[in-house]
Amino acid sequence: MPRTATPTPTDAERRILEVLWARGEASVREVADQLSELRPVAYTTVLTLFKVLEKKGMVAYRTEGRAFVYRATISRTKARARALEQVLRQFFNGSPDALAQHLIDEHGLDSEEIAALRRRIDAAQDREASP
Repeated sequence: MPRTATPTPTDAERRILEVLWARGEASVREVADQLSELRPVAYTTVLTLFKVLEKKGMVAYRTEGRAFVYRATISRTKARARALEQVLRQFFNGSPDALAQHLIDEHGLDSEEIAALRRRIDAAQDREASP
């Protein structure tokens, strides 16, 4: 039975998106070549992943001769937001507070990070308090 497609990119799909975000657009061959610089990846694997990403609505393509040239249709920010929403639902019962507490407890913050976090919290409270 085939797996259900996730609304967020898998690690392999994210690596392809990273190439597209950096380059703007690229052919399957260009992406396969760039990914192979880190570790070998087959052209057909990249092609299959592009088809999955297209079904998910994360990439679109145009033809250039016989080549398909792809571009991301989702921004890095939107992809992060989707992934974070999924993590919130799956592991933190949708609670941003529980996630924030987990991150503070498990990953420690230095004094600069704590100060930056306080500034963001203060700014959020100011926005909430203003009409």
